[in-house]
Amino acid sequence: MPWQKMLFRDEGVWVRVNDDGRPVLDRDGRAEMKYREADTKTYRPGPANLRPDPSGGPPAELSAPEPAPASGARRPKGHGAHVAEDKRALQIWTDGACSGNPGPMGIGVVIIDGKEREEAGEFLGTGTNNIAELVAIERGLALAAKRVADNDDRPVRVYSDSSYAIGLLEKGWKAKANQELVARVRRKLAAFPAAVEFVKVAGHAGIAENERCDELGRQAILRAR
Repeated sequence: MPWQKMLFRDEGVWVRVNDDGRPVLDRDGRAEMKYREADTKTYRPGPANLRPDPSGGPPAELSAPEPAPASGARRPKGHGAHVAEDKRALQIWTDGACSGNPGPMGIGVVIIDGKEREEAGEFLGTGTNNIAELVAIERGLALAAKRVADNDDRPVRVYSDSSYAIGLLEKGWKAKANQELVARVRRKLAAFPAAVEFVKVAGHAGIAENERCDELGRQAILRAR
């Protein structure tokens, strides 16, 4: 199958496409992408994060690339090094809390939509911190979907302190555990009505919205006791 020049967060990339120019999706609803035409390493973005490249460029028939990088793989240096300010962006802040690991789980979500703010906390039962982080993102996407339903070109940013969740959902890491949950969240990302960008933030570092999400998750655990 050919590779087509497309845009991923305003950066030119190459995406495997079918005969009608649409990205070829795997069973988890992810496309196959690489940053340079000659690259052998590929990544697995959600198709909602891809859009046509106005500069065009014919599809290229290339040899089959290697599989997506395993857990711990990194993107080329500099990609995503900063996040451009955009006042139109819908912010989804998420965090998963766990009292013990495994132990009681709670999640916190804060949606910032211009001057509007929405918060949610939820007790999940017993599990691990990684499960809580993934479910927090899932809930955040569900809350945000209605806000972009009629404006699908609006940028959406998910802020998380979980390298694990971001690696699985944005960088194409292979899920060794929680496979059903990871596949479910990936499908929801693929079906999300707007492009989603993940932003890694430092946990427990005084970042107001991240701290608030942690508080909401821990409050949910305490209420359940």
